[in-house]
Amino acid sequence: MRFKRLLTRLGRAAALVLLLWPGSLLANDWDALDQPGAFAIMRHALAPGVGDPAGFSLDDCATQRNLDAAGRAQARRIGAAFAERGITFDAVLTSEWCRSRDTAVLLDLAPVTGVEAFNSFFRNFADRDGQTADAMTEIARRDGRVFVVTHQVNISALTGRNTRSGEVLVVRRAGAGLEVLGSIVLAP
Repeated sequence: MRFKRLLTRLGRAAALVLLLWPGSLLANDWDALDQPGAFAIMRHALAPGVGDPAGFSLDDCATQRNLDAAGRAQARRIGAAFAERGITFDAVLTSEWCRSRDTAVLLDLAPVTGVEAFNSFFRNFADRDGQTADAMTEIARRDGRVFVVTHQVNISALTGRNTRSGEVLVVRRAGAGLEVLGSIVLAP
């Protein structure tokens, strides 16, 4: 009888872990990157808060929501995981926001280029459609495999999917958007 109760408790604990930490247990589709046309798009690493303070400036990181120590460590860990697997990229494209740019640099996967089309439109959803089209144009004009670091709103507009901070979606172009082939989540 004790054994049965133990199994029941373990089952509940496992279910709780699956509910609270699903990406870390169910993701990590590294093989998806082997599919034709596959590349990576990532929500910037951990940056506490939501949005940016009123009056923020792209030219002044002190006015923005930025990566914390855990976010910087997370970005390094994600980049190291790709490097350890020998997965390479020809370019890293990033939003011009400091938290995205800092994530891109800390990944240390390829030369980093800031691209306005990947900037957040969180404060102005009227820019969503035009900016998403510009992002797709930017992706299409690139040779080789790219790694994109951007924001939740941009990824959702491009893929129809929500992501956590630091989550990497493996995607490929499909019509006016991106098809999700897999997800890679490393614990922060």
